[in-house]
Amino acid sequence: MTLILLAISLTLTACVIAWNLAIYALPVMTAITAAQLAWGAGAGVLLSGLSAAGAALLSVALVILVLGFARNPVLRFIALALFAVPAVIAGYALVYGITKNAIDSNLALNLLGGIGGLVIGVSAVINLNALGESVFSR
Repeated sequence: MTLILLAISLTLTACVIAWNLAIYALPVMTAITAAQLAWGAGAGVLLSGLSAAGAALLSVALVILVLGFARNPVLRFIALALFAVPAVIAGYALVYGITKNAIDSNLALNLLGGIGGLVIGVSAVINLNALGESVFSR
C-alpha cells in the first residue's frame, strides 16, 4: 500500500512539473531531430546545435503565427494538436516510467499513463493558446 501511495504522489509531482513544461515537447523533439540530421550530414557540433535551436524556434514561431492570425477554428485546432500530440506522448511515457516498478497490473499502468498523457496534452493546449493570445494582444 505504501508503494502505491508513493507512486501516486510521485506521479502527481511529475505531472505538475510536466504541466509547466508541456509546451516545450514539440520544440525539443524538432531540435533533437534537426541536430541528428545535421550531425548525420557531416556538420560539426556547433552547426548541429545552431540547426537545433533554429528548428525549435521556427516550430514555436510557426504555431504562434497560426494562432495569432488564423481565424478558422479548425486551423487553430490543428496547430494546437500539433503541439499536443508530442506532449501526450511525453506525458504518457513520464507517468508510465515512474509507476512501472510500483504497479503490477498492466491495465492500471496503461490507464494511469493514459490519464497522465491526456492531462499533459490538455495543459499544452491551454498553455500554448494562452501564450499565442498574449503575444498578439499587445
